[in-house]
Amino acid sequence: MKVTLTAAASAAALITAPAFAAGLSDGKVKIGILNDQSGVYADYGGVGSIEATKMAIEDFGGTVLGAPIEMISADHQNKADIASNIAREWYDTQQVDSIMELTTSSVGLAVQALSAERKKITMNTGSATSEITGKACTPYGFHWVYDTHALAVSTGGAMVEQGGDSWYFLTADYTFGHTLESNTSDVVKAKGGTIIGSARHPLGTTDFSSFLLQAQSSGAKVVGLADAGMDTQNAIKQAAEFGITKGGQKLAALLVTLSEVHGMGLEAAQGLTLTESFYWDRTDASRAWSKRYKERTGKMPNMVQAGTYSAVTSYLNAVKAAGTDDSDAVAAKIRELPVHDMFAENGKVLANGRMVSDVYLMQVKTPQESKGEWDYYTVKATVPGDQAYPSADKSGCPLVK
Repeated sequence: MKVTLTAAASAAALITAPAFAAGLSDGKVKIGILNDQSGVYADYGGVGSIEATKMAIEDFGGTVLGAPIEMISADHQNKADIASNIAREWYDTQQVDSIMELTTSSVGLAVQALSAERKKITMNTGSATSEITGKACTPYGFHWVYDTHALAVSTGGAMVEQGGDSWYFLTADYTFGHTLESNTSDVVKAKGGTIIGSARHPLGTTDFSSFLLQAQSSGAKVVGLADAGMDTQNAIKQAAEFGITKGGQKLAALLVTLSEVHGMGLEAAQGLTLTESFYWDRTDASRAWSKRYKERTGKMPNMVQAGTYSAVTSYLNAVKAAGTDDSDAVAAKIRELPVHDMFAENGKVLANGRMVSDVYLMQVKTPQESKGEWDYYTVKATVPGDQAYPSADKSGCPLVK
């Protein structure tokens, strides 16, 4: 009997051996989704990004190189130290191969740096700072969906061209907000505009009254909101109470997604100019995928959630093409393979890890213009990816010669 069991065990080992022989380090590929699931950015990515990841894994067939694809997720609470501890534990004990989403720029930068030390791939889809593929770039770090540079070029550039040539910023007081304000200021100045001033607020601010009064008294034509999530929603709602737009000033929502517009409602959000790199109602492919997403979540996806699906799919395609989960080989394939899916029709990955695809300048419809729930945007212009993002050699990435 013992001989029979031993023989059976040996046979089982031979059956599972091809998965390891194919180049997988532990017989599976495991992806970690690390984001804000309970704070100010919970609707921005949150459980929606987790569901998008599940869709990507299912659509891929659930396996790669004959081995199962697994997912693990956690809430980093928008704190870089908590995120780093989770990432370290995932790598040390959970056999995680890649960490993705990473909403909040301070988190994205911290986990990307740790992952580079461990030679693990990160794919930022929720964090915004252009430093991710700029001065903080790594051989294993990738940035999907958008960044502060693209938002500045699209929304900032459009507002100046429409006559908004003097700006005052309300800025989230951490890396993301600082970078978004800086990138947008550069665009405004390059187009002949001026920056009058800025007020910086803590993450999770509920009372914007003092900041809005400063913006109002500045006389700036544009009040630039260099924040996101619930912060932006609260600022826009309170700006209406203060009569900011009725007094002639315009609001530039530098990072707003469909989720925030839905949260505010069209009455409050109507007329806003914003930029997203995905809109559910733009193409047949985006409509078909978004319909499936809504059936699972009850909501239409924003660019972060759709972009997470794209990033996960691209990672799995790279593992398959490389024939291994070795990070050096997979990173090379991510840079080599084109990105063609419902998110990006003609995406490409630069040497610094930046995935370049078109972004779209949107205007939020009035309640009268909307034909129903989730019919929120009019696409005003397409900004080609090569204009939205700098070339790798101009990004500040020290890896690019």
